[in-house]
Amino acid sequence: MNRREFLTSVATKAAGGAVIGLAAGCSFGATPAVQEAQQAVAQDSALPEIKWQMATSWPVALDTIFGGAVAFADAVKAMTSGKFVIEPRAAGELAPGTQVLDVVSQGAVPIGHTASYYYVGKSPVTAFGTALPFGLNAQQQNAWLYEGGGLARLQEFYAQKYNVIQFPAGNTGVQMGGWFRKEINTAADLNGLKMRIPGLGGQVMAKLGVTVQVLPGGEIFQALQTGAIDSAEWVGPYDDEKLGLNKVAEFYYYPGWWEPGPTLEVEINLDEWKKLPEVYQEIVRSAAYVANLTMLARYDALNGAALQRLVESGTKLRPYSQEIVDAAKSAADELYSEFAAADADFKSIYDEWNTFRTAVQGWNNINEYSFMTYIRNLSA
Repeated sequence: MNRREFLTSVATKAAGGAVIGLAAGCSFGATPAVQEAQQAVAQDSALPEIKWQMATSWPVALDTIFGGAVAFADAVKAMTSGKFVIEPRAAGELAPGTQVLDVVSQGAVPIGHTASYYYVGKSPVTAFGTALPFGLNAQQQNAWLYEGGGLARLQEFYAQKYNVIQFPAGNTGVQMGGWFRKEINTAADLNGLKMRIPGLGGQVMAKLGVTVQVLPGGEIFQALQTGAIDSAEWVGPYDDEKLGLNKVAEFYYYPGWWEPGPTLEVEINLDEWKKLPEVYQEIVRSAAYVANLTMLARYDALNGAALQRLVESGTKLRPYSQEIVDAAKSAADELYSEFAAADADFKSIYDEWNTFRTAVQGWNNINEYSFMTYIRNLSA
């Protein structure tokens, strides 16, 4: 085994060990695999010391979603024995929360952590990196990205369009359907509402008569409080409680059909990426895996108790009506047809994604969904 193969193997093993350590609540550097990576990198005097600032789309107070950037940076630092240090910065410090791709693409900042669907105004293709309405849940999204060819297709697109390479680095799981200041029961009730909702979900809502706004997370509370918007979606109970959205809106809807398994991602300027030693590149890939798994686990562990607190404090939990969900599904299908007719890049990726979606959901209907339906019926 040559030097690169050895260091790459160490980095990959370290990522696996780090995931176990994080899941157990241990220090990242405590696992033998991470220690092996540290020793290998530390002993190579040719490897440079690098310090990067990372732009993010998140307030620091949201320790789960901003924590995805932190988990990534901690993993890189640990596996390079402190030679490669990345400092995540809150939204607004290096760039506005919805402009991370812009500053990374321009090279003003070498790296960012964001949601790709904030940039659908540049191209609807960016939505695939996060989520499409009525698309893939977190498990299916990871399967498409890592094993279904999705990540390779998106990396090719990002490289050509934005001079960026990106890696999945977080997932929230199925999100909630947002906060409303008044109850909604029919599709007509949505008409004329002002709602904070990004991505293609926002474009679907627009087809249903909603006036859509895209705001960073740190601006949602004030917009709801002042009446600048009538409703807003963010992530789920844990983060929404931290933002205090229950204090300015009474009705909490589910599910977030527009984000069934949204991925967050690390974006790196391609020129800066090419300057990295190959072993640092492998460590970045491995650290992104760590962040991707860790964020999803944390949300699943924290959201249930947070939802209970919200309901006990007076939040009125409501499912979207069948009429609203059906209208949204029809609008989403119409939107995809429009994009496919107008955008060859979107059509190419959508056709592959949709074929994968049909196959994986067919399989999950047999295993995952049948099991969860049985469990739900037991508790009904």
